[in-house]
Amino acid sequence: MKKITLLSASIVLAGSSFAQTLQDAITKTDNERYAAAAVDFRSLITKDANKGENYFYFGENFFKDGNLDSANYYYQKGSEVNATYPLNHVGLGKVLWSKTKSQEAQAAFFKAATLGANKNTEVMRKTAEIYITSENKNIDAAINLLNAAIKIEPKNPDNYILMGDALLEKNPTDGGPAIKQYNKATELNPKSPKGVLRSGKLYQRGRNYQLALDLYKQAETIDPNYAPAYREKAELYHMAGQNAKAIESYKKYLELNNSDEARERYASFLFTNKQYADAITEIEALQKDGNTNMYLDRILGYSYAELGNKTDKDAYTKGLTSINKFFEKAGANFKYVATDYKYKGILLAKTGQDSIGVTNIEKAIQMDEKLEKELVSLIATTWMGAKKYLKVITTYERKMAGDPNNLTIQDWYDYGRAYYYDAGAKQREKKDVDAAAQFVKADSCFSKLCQLKTDYPMGYFWRGRVNAQLDAKDEKYLSKPHYEKALSLVKPEEKMTYKSNIVEANLYLGSHYAFSKEKDLTKAKEYFKIVLELDPTNKAANDFFKSPAGK
Repeated sequence: MKKITLLSASIVLAGSSFAQTLQDAITKTDNERYAAAAVDFRSLITKDANKGENYFYFGENFFKDGNLDSANYYYQKGSEVNATYPLNHVGLGKVLWSKTKSQEAQAAFFKAATLGANKNTEVMRKTAEIYITSENKNIDAAINLLNAAIKIEPKNPDNYILMGDALLEKNPTDGGPAIKQYNKATELNPKSPKGVLRSGKLYQRGRNYQLALDLYKQAETIDPNYAPAYREKAELYHMAGQNAKAIESYKKYLELNNSDEARERYASFLFTNKQYADAITEIEALQKDGNTNMYLDRILGYSYAELGNKTDKDAYTKGLTSINKFFEKAGANFKYVATDYKYKGILLAKTGQDSIGVTNIEKAIQMDEKLEKELVSLIATTWMGAKKYLKVITTYERKMAGDPNNLTIQDWYDYGRAYYYDAGAKQREKKDVDAAAQFVKADSCFSKLCQLKTDYPMGYFWRGRVNAQLDAKDEKYLSKPHYEKALSLVKPEEKMTYKSNIVEANLYLGSHYAFSKEKDLTKAKEYFKIVLELDPTNKAANDFFKSPAGK
């Protein structure tokens, strides 16, 4: 269920120890410590089962955590035990509004306003809040309610924070009016970091990252225990590519809010931050502790797909198990997103189920056309891994759609290899004419690759390899310039990276100067000597030096 971010109430309570406990529970909700807050609220309800606000703020705790059904239960229960307490009717209206049941929601809001004699500012704020934060917005109505609340209670800072939110939603391109409201809230309550944090988020949205960072640090100074400030700072560092600082900030957030919910967000953050191994470690620790949240299975599957088998030979198998658990828990009526099918498709393909894997990837494309370029290349890579070269070729033709600029450097590399390997298959089938045609197309792909990336040795190595097939008797010297160019591009420190290709190129050039019309035994010896330096047991080079020509 979609998370809905709310500004939780900041209310002035009486000085009794019981009231302070309610404020403590609300503060835990503010700090996103939903599980800890839930323990407090249950205790409050046990002590006084007839107090309407206990149920309302318990409902708010669930609502902010995205659990509308549980929120609705406590709003409803609160309205039953104390029918004249207005806020639980606001809560019921919020759930209805979130489910786009606008008419029923308005009836609940009207009842709450009537019970509050149209003077209860908390009713006004909470009603305005849902108008601002939900997908089904009503910004003008929110502003009218907040203006009424300010008229009654001009020194309540929450009025101005919400007004800032409303003005920003009304005019997203002009943050000035919102900043004034946030500053007013901070002026009224300098000990609260909420207005400062809101300003920071606004400046981050406007790409003024340094000012946003300064404001997040200011919020931390005002209240070092205000967990959301550290989370926002972590997100900002992540955007700036400062991963170490991002992780450090998130760990501070966890120190202040070490709940399952916080750790779940942290695991998601690690995945987004491309810290796949760390995300896996965090999720598996949560699951070992008994956390069965299906979204953990989703992120775990995604992470294993991204991590690959390089560090864990069973990564793809484990990932497929996790993503299957997610689909099983979510059920047929769940609103899946394109990436669910993308990663399921990858994991299926990587575990040998390429056809059904491609089917899932195609479904991801149908759900989000923006992913098509990325995923069509992924389909081609899948077919390449399955050695279905004609399908690779048709997939790249699909992506190209008549415009060579649609293909990336990697695409041209794989496109050329697909033609080369398909040509080899046709050679083995004695279809020499068809094979020659495919080798020509392979050379065209690698030629395009070399044009796009002129300093890439592999493009020229492949052109040399392809032309060796097109000029098998070395009568036209087609491979010679490409192998020479490739060798000239290899840096000394890259020698071992390209070892097999260097051996191949030097074998060709050595043979060329030993046996072609351009015979030059001195040059031939130089090339064969390089081969033996890299591969002392190479038979062709050793045979040359044993031959009369080599001696």
